[in-house]
Amino acid sequence: MPFMTWKDNLSVGVKQLDEDHKNLVGMINELHEAMRAGKGAATLDKILGGLVEYTKTHFAREEEFFKKTGYPQAASHRQEHEALTQRVTEVQNKHKAGTNGSLSIEVLDFLKDWLVKHIQGSDQSYGPFLNSKGIY
Repeated sequence: MPFMTWKDNLSVGVKQLDEDHKNLVGMINELHEAMRAGKGAATLDKILGGLVEYTKTHFAREEEFFKKTGYPQAASHRQEHEALTQRVTEVQNKHKAGTNGSLSIEVLDFLKDWLVKHIQGSDQSYGPFLNSKGIY
């Protein structure tokens, strides 16, 4: 049974961005399964690498849509992206430093919390705006 399930209330109404968000849900579920199998630390490198890539490509995609459409809350949204990127880098540095004790649980909780708060919060506000500019 997955730790998180994609639900319609997570959709922002932009197919490409929803697919990116589904990938994040997949990373969370992959980490959870690894933890259940006692392989959380071994899987963490892969998950963190995927998350770093996610932040680069997904945030760049969102910000390009903002630029194309003149999204009025782009600056504050970009700040949220920068904060997440910084947090992911901190977690990755902890992992590289060998402080793995509860790092898998920390990452799992952080990802789920961020997904719910960011996507259901600030990401929901750009969906209708982008849709009104022809981006679906």
